[in-house]
Order: sequence, then structure tokens, then C-alpha cells
Amino acid sequence: MIRLAVVGDICSGKTYIARQFGYPVFNADKEVAKLYKKNRKCFNKLKRILPKYISSFPIKKQEITQAILSNKKNIKKVTKIIHPEIRKILNNFIKRNKKKKMIVLDIPLFIENKINKKSDIIVFIQAEKKEIYKRLKKRSKFNNKLIGEFKKIQLPLEIKRKKSNFIIKNNFKSNTTKNNVKIILKKIFLNA
Repeated sequence: MIRLAVVGDICSGKTYIARQFGYPVFNADKEVAKLYKKNRKCFNKLKRILPKYISSFPIKKQEITQAILSNKKNIKKVTKIIHPEIRKILNNFIKRNKKKKMIVLDIPLFIENKINKKSDIIVFIQAEKKEIYKRLKKRSKFNNKLIGEFKKIQLPLEIKRKKSNFIIKNNFKSNTTKNNVKIILKKIFLNA
């Protein structure tokens, strides 16, 4: 099974592009949202370490945001609880799809959390800064300070780019994106 990971900046179009490959996608952000809604064990652990912020189950994203913004150390506390759970869900996803030709991993901290293996194919999504900012501002819960905190725990984009096998320049036009995905798939399966 081929493992393909999509990496890039926040709001560069990773999730949309990941789906264009047409193979099962593991979306870490969606899984985190599900954990907040459904996992009491995570809630209890987060409430224990962040009692001032986490009030009731299901966990509200705003409470996590408040905790991170009020103290820089809290982002590490949250990730220490959430990341091991996401890793378990990821491992189950890989087992469930082991007979598939390929899986696509949409995990924001893919390289940072050392989830990547030597054989993984990494696709870097490159997008214009001003286009990313325009898209971020459209998000209902846009918070520049919070994005800054997340960027601090991410590798610089240039390093991600260098570690990638392919680069897709995302101009946010679906035809261009779909063509780029087709080209990459052709190259992958020629070499497989």
C-alpha cells in the first residue's frame, strides 16, 4: 500500500486536494473534532490539566482556543493528550485500508510528529500568502493569534517543501488542481 501525505501551510487547500486523489483519506483535523465531541477520556484528561478552561462535555473548541491563547504552554498540554489518541485512530485507519492501493494522509503535523516513513510520498501544497490570508479571514472563527501559536509548533514551510516528493501550486482553481493530481498519480504508479 502506498502512503501519500499532503503537507503545506494552514488553509493552503490540503484537505480539498487530498480528496482529489480518489483514495481513502485520513483527515486529522476531523478526527480531533470528533474526539472533542465523543471521547470522554480525552475530556477528563483535558479537564484535569486545564480546569480553568474546560467546563463541560462535549469539549468546545472555543475553550481549547482560550486555553492556548492564555498560556503558550497549554498547546503542548493539549497535544500531549490529543496526539496519542489520533495516532491510535490513524493506526486503525491504516489497518482497515491495508488492501487498498493507496491511502492519503491529511495530517497538519505529519513531519513534526514523526509519523512519516521513508517510503511515504509527500506532496507539498504551495499557495500564495495573500490567497491563504483571504481564505483564513472567511473562516467564522478566524483568530490570527491562534494561527500564530500553531505556526510555532510547525516546521518552516521551506523544510516541508524540501522533504516533499511533489509540489502542487494551488491557485484554488479546481481544473488545475485535478490535472496536477492526475500527473502525480501517473508518476507514482509508473514507479510503483
